[in-house]
Amino acid sequence: MKCLLIPEGYESELSLRETQRAIKLIKDTFQAKLAQMLCLERVTAPVIVAKESGINDDLNGVERKVHFSMKEIDGTAEVVQSLAKWKRYALYRYGFEQGCGLYTDMNALRRDDDVDNIHSIFVDQWDWECVIAAEQRNLDFLKETVNKIVESVIYTQRVVKEKYPQLKAPDFKKDVFFITAQELEDLYPALTPKEREEQIVKEQKTVFIMQIGGLLKSGIRHDGRAPDYDDWALNGDLLFWNHALKNALEISSMGIRVNEKSLLSQLKASNAEKRQKFDYIKKILDGTLPLTIGGGIGQSRLCMLILEKAHIGEVQVSVWPQDMIKKCREGNIILL
Repeated sequence: MKCLLIPEGYESELSLRETQRAIKLIKDTFQAKLAQMLCLERVTAPVIVAKESGINDDLNGVERKVHFSMKEIDGTAEVVQSLAKWKRYALYRYGFEQGCGLYTDMNALRRDDDVDNIHSIFVDQWDWECVIAAEQRNLDFLKETVNKIVESVIYTQRVVKEKYPQLKAPDFKKDVFFITAQELEDLYPALTPKEREEQIVKEQKTVFIMQIGGLLKSGIRHDGRAPDYDDWALNGDLLFWNHALKNALEISSMGIRVNEKSLLSQLKASNAEKRQKFDYIKKILDGTLPLTIGGGIGQSRLCMLILEKAHIGEVQVSVWPQDMIKKCREGNIILL
C-alpha cells in the first residue's frame, strides 16, 4: 500500500446499488459517445497473448508480466498489460480504412502496480485505435482528438448528473490546457514530475501534457513510455481535477503511433534495438501496418471521477491489502 487518502467527512452520494447502476450508465453512455466522435466500432480483444509474439505492452519496461505455461500449447502465455500494439495490428488485419477505427474493453493485470486510491492490480479501460493519414501526424490533429474525448467525458457527466442530481461536483472544464512536459518542467523546475502535474491541474482543471517519453533538459523523463508504440513527440496524458480527493487524476494516455523513423530513433534511445526481431516491429518498418492514433481510457477511473468516489475500489472489484480494507471501512469508504 503506497499511500491511502481518506477525505475528512467522506460519504458517498450513492448507495451500493445506485453505484452499480451508475457504473453501467457511465460505461454505456461514454463508449457510445466516443465511438460516435471518433468513428469507432467495437471489437473483441485478447486477455492473453503469446510471449514470443512481442505484442504485449511493455509499459515502462520494468513491470513483471503475469505469465504461465499451457498444457497443450508450447511456449508461454502472458496476461496483457495493455493492447497498444495489438490494436494497430488488428486495424491492418481487419482492413479498417483511413478515418475509422476500433475500440474494445481491455482487462489487464499489472502485478507490480502500487495499490492506493487510484491504482489497482486490475486495470480496465477502453482501448481504441484509428487509422490516420501521414499528413495527420502532427500536434494539431492530436489536440483535435483530445478535444473530442473531453467532449465525450463532459457529455457523460451531464447524463449521469441528470439521473443522479445528488452529485454536486462542478462540471468538468471543457477548454483543455495543452502543455508539453518540457514546458511544464520549465514552469516548475523545483517540483517532481508528479508534483508538476498536481500543480498545473489544480490551476487549469482539464490538462493534456504532451511529449512524454524522452529525456527532458534536466536529464530525467516526465514519465516512462515504451519505445515502440507512441511517438514521444506526438503523445500525452489527459488529466482532470478530482473533486473527491482534491488532486489530479489521469484518465487517458494516448498518442499518434510511431512511424519507421520515430520507431528506429526511440528503439536506439531506449537501447531496445533487439526488438526489431519481432514481427510487429518488422511490419511497422516495412510499412505493412497503417499509421494510427490511439490510447487507453480508464473505465474505473472515469467512473470514480464522475461519481465523486474517493477510492477506485468503490467502482471495481479487486484484491486489496487487509490494512487498506480496514482503513477504508473506518473512513466510510465501502469497497465493492
